[in-house]
Amino acid sequence: MQQVWRCGRFEVALGETLVMGVLNVTPDSFSDGGQYADPIAAVNRGRQMVALGAQIIDVGGESTRPGAAAVSPAHEIVRVRPIIQALARDFGVPVSVDTRHADVARAAVEAGASVINDVSGFRDSEMIEVACACDAGLVVMHMLGEPKTMQAEPRYDDVVAEVGAYLLGRAQELEAAGIARERICIDPGIGFGKTLEHNLELLRRLPELAASGYPVLLGASRKSLIGAVLGEPDPTRRLEGSLAIAAWAASHGADVVRVHDVEETVRTLRMLHAIQGERA
Repeated sequence: MQQVWRCGRFEVALGETLVMGVLNVTPDSFSDGGQYADPIAAVNRGRQMVALGAQIIDVGGESTRPGAAAVSPAHEIVRVRPIIQALARDFGVPVSVDTRHADVARAAVEAGASVINDVSGFRDSEMIEVACACDAGLVVMHMLGEPKTMQAEPRYDDVVAEVGAYLLGRAQELEAAGIARERICIDPGIGFGKTLEHNLELLRRLPELAASGYPVLLGASRKSLIGAVLGEPDPTRRLEGSLAIAAWAASHGADVVRVHDVEETVRTLRMLHAIQGERA
């Protein structure tokens, strides 16, 4: 029986790795800040990503890059609500909200969002209440500390074991609150309170996280680990590294990859799936 990820009115079939397109409606995100702050530009970008093959669109109204300043939930809602409403109404794919604030998640679900992508891993009891009050899919991500401080000397004895234990603990707490297991997806949080070596170790040992039985989302597109390996300070010039990680992740247990470069990732995974024999 094929596994599904239940996301509101959508039953997302899992098998071939899915592409989640990043849509940041912020002025300060690390690689595309300001490009889609205008609502018309944001909706057009969402439409374009769906046409290029994105199966999920992830809308974010607060930058969570290292050192980023917090945004008030009210301001975040103003940014994301009209975009989510338009995309959910018009394009026939699940729309995700990338937020760590319960008020934003609630407003986004009311506007039509089918996924709550919480970078703080549902630590907030109010966020769990929002999850219990709706039927959205949930992405539980690992982050060490907060965006402003997470890169201040992160340390682990065994990063994979510790991140895995955290994610399983959060998922089990959600289930104990009455949330169906089929709604929960886990994300190791590449770049969120990890050094380069921590990030590479998480990628090498991704099958250990996939063995949990929960769908795994992997978001490494354009991130600083790629810049460190390739010697590339400009996030927009990290395409090859982003595609390499997406292909690796798809081959080692990731069910969803969260990316900026949708067309190139879709084409890369189509070729990969053909080689693997999953698609004629």
